[in-house]
Amino acid sequence: MALRDSLELMLQRGQDSPLLRFSLGGECLKAGDYVAAVDHLRRAVEANPGYSAAWKLLGQAHASAGNPARAATVFEQGIAAAEANGDLQAAKEMRVFLKRLGKVPGHG
Repeated sequence: MALRDSLELMLQRGQDSPLLRFSLGGECLKAGDYVAAVDHLRRAVEANPGYSAAWKLLGQAHASAGNPARAATVFEQGIAAAEANGDLQAAKEMRVFLKRLGKVPGHG
């Protein structure tokens, strides 16, 4: 059984959590299933707004799905969440992604 299948089975069994949603979102993103990735990762950050890694993957999922404006918004929200939690590395990584999108506030 593939990891994604195992994770989805856990979800069906009612074991929903931000970590499970993050893991599922990551697997969906790797598989190119961007709609499912966005859904799972959005639910992860809704359940835990301070989940820096989930914000980062959610932004990547939006960017991969061809929605750079939404990705930029998500990265900005993720940077704020990461900084509020002292997760400076995640904030730095999201700034790099944001810059690659060409959506750095005040720079275009």
